[in-house]
Amino acid sequence: MFEKILIANRGEIACRVMETARLMGVKTVAVYSDADATAKHVALADQAVHIGGAAPADSYLKGDVIIQAALDTGAQGIHPGYGFLSENPEFVEAVEAAGLTFIGPSVKAIRAMGLKDAAKALMEDANVPVVPGYHGDNQDGAFLAEQAEVIGYPVLIKAVAGGGGKGMRLVEKAADFADALASAQGEATTAFGNPDVLIEKYVTSPRHIEVQVFGDGEKAVHLFERDCSLQRRHQKVIEEAPAPGMTEEMRAAMGDAAVRAAEAINYKGAGTIEFIVDGSDGLRPDGFWFMEMNTRLQVEHPVTEAITGVDLVEWQLRVASGESLPKQQDELTITGHSFEARIYAEDVPKGFLPATGTLSHLAFPADARIDSGVRAGDTISPWYDPMIAKLVVHGSTREIALKQLERALRWTDVGGTVTNVSFLALLAAQPNFVEGDVDTGLIERHIDALAVQPSACTKARSVAALTALGLRPLDGSAPAETLVLWSPLTHSVSLIHNEERIDVDVRVNDTGNYSVQVGEAEHTVTHKGGSWWVDTTKVPARTAQNGDELTVFWGNGYRFTVVDPLDREDEGGSGGNVIAAPMPGLVKAIFAEAGQEVSAGDRLAILEAMKMEHSLLAPRDGVVADVLAAEGAQVEDGTALILLEEDEA
Repeated sequence: MFEKILIANRGEIACRVMETARLMGVKTVAVYSDADATAKHVALADQAVHIGGAAPADSYLKGDVIIQAALDTGAQGIHPGYGFLSENPEFVEAVEAAGLTFIGPSVKAIRAMGLKDAAKALMEDANVPVVPGYHGDNQDGAFLAEQAEVIGYPVLIKAVAGGGGKGMRLVEKAADFADALASAQGEATTAFGNPDVLIEKYVTSPRHIEVQVFGDGEKAVHLFERDCSLQRRHQKVIEEAPAPGMTEEMRAAMGDAAVRAAEAINYKGAGTIEFIVDGSDGLRPDGFWFMEMNTRLQVEHPVTEAITGVDLVEWQLRVASGESLPKQQDELTITGHSFEARIYAEDVPKGFLPATGTLSHLAFPADARIDSGVRAGDTISPWYDPMIAKLVVHGSTREIALKQLERALRWTDVGGTVTNVSFLALLAAQPNFVEGDVDTGLIERHIDALAVQPSACTKARSVAALTALGLRPLDGSAPAETLVLWSPLTHSVSLIHNEERIDVDVRVNDTGNYSVQVGEAEHTVTHKGGSWWVDTTKVPARTAQNGDELTVFWGNGYRFTVVDPLDREDEGGSGGNVIAAPMPGLVKAIFAEAGQEVSAGDRLAILEAMKMEHSLLAPRDGVVADVLAAEGAQVEDGTALILLEEDEA
C-alpha cells in the first residue's frame, strides 16, 4: 500500500479521495492554484503545493508541475480524480516515466476509449451493442449531412473527444444540420482542441443507464447500474441506483456487456460503461447500446457505494498498489436504493446560468451524505465548475429514499449565491420521476414548472422583516428583552425579493410578540415555548445574513435584500438597451458592430464561462449604438458589452 499519494485535482473530488486515504493511513498531498490557496482540499491534506495561476491551463492542467510536486514531496502515486488530467494519456505516460504510479487505468486503455468513434468500433468487435451511426474519419460537412440522412433524423452530433455535453447537438431536421455541425465543431475545438465529430441515431425515448466496472488489468467485475437520465444540457442532475424498472434479465445482459467491454481493453481500476437505453416500451435486453466509456471515477459514484457497501476509492488505491480485486462478481449484491443530487451555484430561472459568490452560510441535514469541496466563507470561483456539494441519500426502497432526498434538499441551506436547490427539490417530487417514468427529456418537458423562482409567502416575509430589524435572532433563539412604553413601538423596513420591493410595518406588542403588516396581510409573530410561531404555524425557518443580503430558509432558500432607507433608486438605467455579461467570463466572440441593424433574438456575442459557451441575444429589434468589449476580454458579472440605440417607439 502507498504511504503517500498526491491528488491532481481540487474541490469535492480531491476532498473525497483524501477522506478515504486518511482512513487507510495513507498521507496526502494537495496541489492548488492562486484561486484555491485557502480551499478546503488544501486544509484537509497533509501537505500542499502551489502550482500556478487561477486558470486551469496555468495550474491543474500543468502535468509537469504536478509530477514535480509529487516527486518533491515523496508521493508514490498520483490520483487524478475526474476532469482536468484524469483521462489524458500523455500525462499518464509522464507519471509512469517519472517512476510514479498512476492510480487509474493504463495508457493503452485510456487511448482505446478516448475517442468515441474508435471506442465504438472496438466495442463492436467485443460483441457490445452500439448505436447506429457514422464514426469515420471523413469530416467533410456535406458528407456528414449525407450520413445523417442515411441514419435518419433525429440525429446527435457528438464531439469524438467530448464529455459533459460539450460539442453535442441534437438535430431534428436536415435544414438545421449545417448550423448545428458548425456550432458543435466550434465548441469541440475550444473544449478539447479537436473539432472531429461523429453522427449517431437519436433514441426518441432515451434513458441514460451506466454500469460501474472495476478491473485488475485482466479480469473485471461490475457493481451494477446507475440511472442518470435526469439531465439538462446533456449534464446529469440527479442520479440513482439501481435503475427504476430494471429487470434481472436486463441487469445481467448490461452487466455482462460492460464486463466484456472492460476486459477487451485489459482495464485496471474504476470505470464506467455508459449505455443509451430505449425506454419507450419498458427495459428490454435488446434495447440498450454502448455510448462511451469513462476511464475514471464518476461524479455519481457515491450511489453505487451506497447500494453495494463498497468504497470505490479504497478499491482504486488497493488495486493500483498491486493488490487483487477485493471481491468477485458473486460476492457483490444490491441493498436498498440511493439518490445523488448535484447542488450547484447557478440561476435556474435564467437558464441555469453559472453563478459566483461567497458562501455566507452553509448547512446540510445530518442524515444525508454530503461530498463537498467548500465551506461557509468560501468563494465560488468563476474559474472552475460551480459545484457546491453532492447530496446523497440511501433508503430500503426507492420510495423511501426519494422522500429522504426531497426532505434533505428542503433542509439544505446555502446563503451568498443563487443555487439550484429549489429546482432539485421540485424535481424530486415531480410525478413522473416519482413513478420511475424517466428519460433524458423529462426536465425539458417540465422545465416551466421546475424552474420557477421560489417566491416567499407573507409568513416567510414576516420572518425576513423581523430578522432585518434585529427583532428575531438569526439562530431562531429567544429575542432580547423589549421595553414597551405607553404605546406599542412600530418599525418599518423595506426588502427586495425577486425584484419586487416589499414594505413591511412591525408593531412591537411585547417581548417576543409582534404584529406584522405585509401588504394586505397581517400576521402575529410570537416566540413561545422555545419556538417561533407565525399565527398558528410553528416556524422551522432558519435565517442567514451577510451585509444587506438576508436569506430565509423555509422549504426553500428565499433571498432578500434589505433596503437602506437612505438609498435612492437609480432611475437612469438603460433598460433593454444594454446587453450585459450575465456572469463573469471570457468574451469568446462579438458578432455586432456599431450601426448594425439587429432583430430580437439575434446572437450578438458569445461568453465563455465555467467550461460552457453562452450566446448573448438581442433583447429587441434595434440598431447597435456601440460595442463596449473586445474579443478575448475577461469581464465581470454585469459588465456592459453592447449598447443599442434608444428605442424611439
